[in-house]
Amino acid sequence: MKSFSIIIMLLLLGCSISCTAQKKEAISTTEIAFLYNTDSLLHHVRILSSDVFEGRRTGTTGALKAKDYIVSKLQKLQVKPLVENYEQSFSFSSRKKDYQGVNILGLISGSDYPEKYIVISAHYDHEGIKNGQIYNGADDDASGVSAMLAFAEYFQKHQPKHSVILAFFDAEELGLQGSRYYVDNTIEPLESIKLNMNMDMVSRNDKNELYITGARDNEAFKNAIENQDTSEGFKFLMGHDGKDGKQNWTFSSDHGSFFRKGIPFLYFGVEDHNDYHRPTDDYENIHPEFYKLVVQNIISLFTEIDALNL
Repeated sequence: MKSFSIIIMLLLLGCSISCTAQKKEAISTTEIAFLYNTDSLLHHVRILSSDVFEGRRTGTTGALKAKDYIVSKLQKLQVKPLVENYEQSFSFSSRKKDYQGVNILGLISGSDYPEKYIVISAHYDHEGIKNGQIYNGADDDASGVSAMLAFAEYFQKHQPKHSVILAFFDAEELGLQGSRYYVDNTIEPLESIKLNMNMDMVSRNDKNELYITGARDNEAFKNAIENQDTSEGFKFLMGHDGKDGKQNWTFSSDHGSFFRKGIPFLYFGVEDHNDYHRPTDDYENIHPEFYKLVVQNIISLFTEIDALNL
């Protein structure tokens, strides 16, 4: 009986250690806020949406400056390039004009499922200069770009289980050209991409609400969102998927290119606001506190989904 009691005690001790380890592995939404620099998050948006970048229109000097800025930050954050110098160049024509675009691609290797990929994306181009006015695109989509750099900073401390490709797409405003080229010319096998998480316009909303499109038809993603312990006063809303009477966002940004290839996606975005595609989409008009909540909650949701074997 004494031997049996010892065995029981050892089993209980093992369970206790295992449960403690699992608790330590789980990271709360609040803790995530301290695993990247929120000052840097806002700084990147402010810089990328300044007049120096001239609206970041594809093929312009401003776009080149934006590309160099993003690459320099990836290097500083020790993100490996997926392709040489991070740059995937492509060309296309739009409205009888030829363009040269550049996608920026970084790689973080996964610990458990290195051959399976989650692509996290945002587009760094915008409308450029029109009629002498600069369309700076702070929300659209310097906010998504800076959120991706926050992801990169987070991954410095917490390696993802799946491999992650950070894709900064060019020429979204000209018809999803960068993401379309990427899915047609992937470096990794297309079937190994298990999910695209795309962020486009995530920095301002009066109601502290962020929509997620693409989850309703995937029970695992839907459950992860519904069970998410979000920050107080912040809401994830599923919708804009063609089933709720709202504008259908399935093809509204770069996630549409993945959807066309049969790849699951989650698109994160706010409702259109008064400065959408106007020269007034400036840094001064974003909502910094809401934006910080958005990023920490998206990263938290990512950790929940990354824990699944996709």
